[in-house]
Amino acid sequence: MASRADNLASSLSFSNFSKATELKQRIWFTIGALIVFRFLSFVPLPGVNPLILETLYDQTRGGILDMFNMFSGGSLERMSLIALGVMPYITASIVIQLAASLHPSLMALKKEGEAGRKKLNQYTRYGTVFLCAIQGWFLASGLEAYGASSGLQAVVDPGIMFKVVAVINLVGGTMFLLWLGEQITARGIGNGVSLIIMAGIVAQFPTFTANLFEGGRTGSISGVLIGGLVVMVVVLILVICFFERAQRRLLIQYPKRATQRGGMQADRSHLPLKLNTAGVIPPIFASSLLLLPLTITQFAGNSVDTDSAWGSTIVTLNQYLAHGQPLYMLLYGLGIMFFCFFYTAVVFNPEDTAENLKKNGGFIPGIRPGKRTADYLDYVLTRITVVGAIYLTAVCIIPEWGIAQTGLPLFLGGTSLLIVVNVTVDTISQIQSHLLAHQYGDLIKKAKLKGRMR
Repeated sequence: MASRADNLASSLSFSNFSKATELKQRIWFTIGALIVFRFLSFVPLPGVNPLILETLYDQTRGGILDMFNMFSGGSLERMSLIALGVMPYITASIVIQLAASLHPSLMALKKEGEAGRKKLNQYTRYGTVFLCAIQGWFLASGLEAYGASSGLQAVVDPGIMFKVVAVINLVGGTMFLLWLGEQITARGIGNGVSLIIMAGIVAQFPTFTANLFEGGRTGSISGVLIGGLVVMVVVLILVICFFERAQRRLLIQYPKRATQRGGMQADRSHLPLKLNTAGVIPPIFASSLLLLPLTITQFAGNSVDTDSAWGSTIVTLNQYLAHGQPLYMLLYGLGIMFFCFFYTAVVFNPEDTAENLKKNGGFIPGIRPGKRTADYLDYVLTRITVVGAIYLTAVCIIPEWGIAQTGLPLFLGGTSLLIVVNVTVDTISQIQSHLLAHQYGDLIKKAKLKGRMR
């Protein structure tokens, strides 16, 4: 039976794709939804001058705005209706997830199953609306204040009315993206929100490639640098694919049970512990915390006297926290490692896992159920998290160093590569699962037809 399943899986290929009608419909729906997302990224907010806005954005490059702009597919740079993207939802979901692991009442909701999950999702949406409103208000105020201080006016008619209209449009744009992501998850293929983030990152790839080869043609970028860049990206993608799928499988054994032939059989399974349990959360958190002071000082830089003590402090802070500086790289690496352990400790509770195993009669061979099992799980998880933290730090630091040395855009950052590779692998896995299910369905239909003929 196992060999038959293995042969079926090995014979699985995209030659069966033409027969999988439902899968094709899901893929076309996903593509159509992503096209709608790209169209929305070019619809500007009412009352904003796009030409002056582009000039203002060029003056604030290098801060946290670059990362948000990358995740939104350039929508923030153009100040479109979806300028905030899905980042408020990601932030709210992380906060709710952390709170559900720390707060007793939310922890109880988390254990209620489907009903509790729906309640937590509702809280996440409330938090998303709240964050969108706050970020939208500060974004509109920043546009007015920064444009006035630099001698340029990005807002045609500044005032309270512009702020209210901007907040309403930004909140509506983000909530529409969430609805679009849910539709992709339900009627398309892959995780909708993750695909929207990936689409925003990949959308900048043609422009980056064209500028890269144009620089090579004009001589501003050497051919050796282009070749080294291609090799670095390929190696990083292979490393990410290997480590993201790596896991430590702990053997779980259950009590023996009677079989139909009168014998006794022991059930066995495995508890998979991912090498990188935290995913892409540590790089996002670490870069956000580091780039936030830089962005604030950039916005305030033109209105502060650089000869004063406060002004000199701002200039010094900008210099030391710039991309590629030793202090920035050190703090970035330490931040990634800290959030790897912190987030892993929050999302995986060894005590709960050990208690669930004990209730179901499962145990790890050689380890007593209960506290000993929880201690062993914590010991194993800590050891593999060390390897995962080193891997994440290396994947994020190497591109950052390359960006600082070559002046290439943030598109090649470790965070963007992690997101693109993870979402691509997950989507391909879901496509293969649909193809495999379709092939099993055909085998079942053929078996039923043969049974009727007999």
